[in-house]
Amino acid sequence: MLLAGEEWAAKFRDFKREAWRLETLPQYIVPQEADELAQFRAGARFLEVREDDWTAQIRRHKAEGRAMGRVHVLRRPLSDYLRFEFARYYRHSAQAGEDIRILDVTDRENPLEGFQDFWMFDRSTVVLMNYQADGTQINRVLHEGDVEPFAEAQRIAVAESVPFGEYVTA
Repeated sequence: MLLAGEEWAAKFRDFKREAWRLETLPQYIVPQEADELAQFRAGARFLEVREDDWTAQIRRHKAEGRAMGRVHVLRRPLSDYLRFEFARYYRHSAQAGEDIRILDVTDRENPLEGFQDFWMFDRSTVVLMNYQADGTQINRVLHEGDVEPFAEAQRIAVAESVPFGEYVTA
């Protein structure tokens, strides 16, 4: 089942305990980010606090006792997009309360090799995030099989990763 619009938004609004994401790509092509990414590549730095619908949602969920988190699997050197994502989004989302972690596999085997990007809600619902090779999103599909491999991937990802703040200051 493809997820878009209200059905997709409802996943973030209605989860009870946790919304968690695995990210595996070095870049994501997001049309709404094109101008800011170009500014970043030209030397702009985004130092002001970013408060938008996403960070407000993170704060609201945290206040309600619901958790949001992600692990991004990556290799150095960081792509321009990852450096932009760190500066423009991760820093602010982490400050808002999202548990963002980095699994750097530059000098080690990737324990999640073969896993694609996904969101998992309450460890009971998995949404597969399908992308083209360049990071352009194709669609989002509700996974209708066993969620246990995804829960195990989350366990491994969290155990093998470091908090975002620790990664960027190391």
